[in-house]
This record gives sequence, C-alpha cells and structure tokens, in this order.
Amino acid sequence: MTEDYSQYPKHLVAVDCIIFGFDGENLKILLVKRNFEPQMGEWSLMGGFIDSHETSDEAANRVLYTLTGLENIYLEQLKCYTEIKREPTARIMSISYYALINIEKNIQINEQYSAEWVELKKAPDLIFDHNDMVKDAVARLRRRASTGPIGFELLPEKFTMKDLQNLYEAIFDEKFDKRNFTSKINSMDILVNTNEKDMTSSRKGSFLYRFDEKKYNKKTSQGFMFKI
Repeated sequence: MTEDYSQYPKHLVAVDCIIFGFDGENLKILLVKRNFEPQMGEWSLMGGFIDSHETSDEAANRVLYTLTGLENIYLEQLKCYTEIKREPTARIMSISYYALINIEKNIQINEQYSAEWVELKKAPDLIFDHNDMVKDAVARLRRRASTGPIGFELLPEKFTMKDLQNLYEAIFDEKFDKRNFTSKINSMDILVNTNEKDMTSSRKGSFLYRFDEKKYNKKTSQGFMFKI
C-alpha cells in the first residue's frame, strides 16, 4: 500500500552558491543583482530551485554552469538553512554550496544576471540570510585550507611562491612571515619547480611552481598531513 503524503505540508527547496575567486591579491566572491521581486536590484548569491529530477549536487552544478559556463570545479555542500521566515514569499529551505574558481580560466559570465566579482572584505549587504551563508562558507574554507590543498583550486596551474603566500594571507586574513611560509611549503614537498620564471614581478624573476597532486596523494596514503 502506498503511503499518502497529501496531509503533510509541502515546502520548496533551493540551492544557493557562494563562489570564491582569487585575483592574486584579494579573495573575491561572485555576486548577482537580483532580477525579480522581492528585493529586486539588490545583491544576492546565485541560486535556484531543485528540480524534481535533480539531486541538490546536480542543481548546484547546474546553477554554477548557468552563471559561469564552467564544469568540474571544486564544489562542496555547506549547510541547510531552514529558518521559517528566511524568505517572505514562501517557506523555502536552502542548501548552500561553496565553489572555488580560478579567475584566470575562460569564465563566460551570463550577462542576464548582472554578476560581478566583489572583494570579500568590501562585499555589500546581501538579501535574506545570504550574509550568514557567506560567513559560514568563509569559516569552512579556512578550515579546509588549513588541513588540505584546496587553496590550489583558486590559483592558475603555474604560480609563484609569492602568489601562494598572497592566497593564504587572503583566505586567513592575516600576514605570514615570508621565510617561515616558504620553508613550511618547501618542507611539504608537494610542489614542482617548473624551472620557468615570472618576469613581471622583478628583473630577476620568480620561479613558477605547480601543485603535484599525485605526489600529495601518495604522501597522504603514507600518513602525511597537510597543515598551514
């Protein structure tokens, strides 16, 4: 016998995406101008309802692809927001995700959404509970970045040691001693020196490195622990 659920209340379920990027100096988030009421014209995270044929992961990937044209990027489920009056129009529960994007990739921002990269520290006030979502996403990013190499998702394939230090300073919002930071990274032995140089930073130039995922995975299987 099939259970009759008609007597139970029905709610809408959406996904909202906190999209992080890094421009070489600052941590940024990709925001959109809301193009419908309520609060039309105000800054918002990118989101959408979960279709009947989708999982929340699939919906979040669809939302990201619709906005950026990118697929197969770092995406992690963050938290479910269920406050009764979080939106004024209906009972809508939202599952938030955060994504990490290399800004240098060929991102084709959908002009329909009036999206802009905004420096995290200078982000405007957002609609509904989206400020809380961003705050929670930053906290999660910091935890993940301190114990795993997810920060490399925000960098181009080749980067200088200064780029890497700038990234972690932006994520944790604190300054690191250059010598100590370089020593710690080198001691991990998870980077490959490409023997190429970035000549834009100085006359002498700075070596370009890349993250060696295979070496990292092998070291992890042997008990290595990443820690910043």
